[in-house]
Amino acid sequence: MVWVKTIAGKLEERIRYTSAICYNTFPVPKLMKASIFKLNESAFKILAVRESYSHLSLAQLYDPEKMPFDLKQAHKENDSLVEKLYKSSDFKTDEERLERLFHYYETMLN
Repeated sequence: MVWVKTIAGKLEERIRYTSAICYNTFPVPKLMKASIFKLNESAFKILAVRESYSHLSLAQLYDPEKMPFDLKQAHKENDSLVEKLYKSSDFKTDEERLERLFHYYETMLN
């Protein structure tokens, strides 16, 4: 979210998502086949967990106060996989995370 919060515009207090500004500018490093495989596995795990709660809507599933523990864990594991694409150790702050993303963005432009 740190990229979106920094790059996206706002409408009142809400973030205004646009593909041209938010998603198309997000710097994605070159991925190795092993990383792609792990990310696919992680995505399918999230989908499988969501399927086990098919009686709930997405709004219910992603309510921060009611989100099922296993879904939250699957997303945390996915977040960790994605962050490892950018840095081998955990980011200490969002500022550090954003600095790394801008580094990749500059590389992407050159």
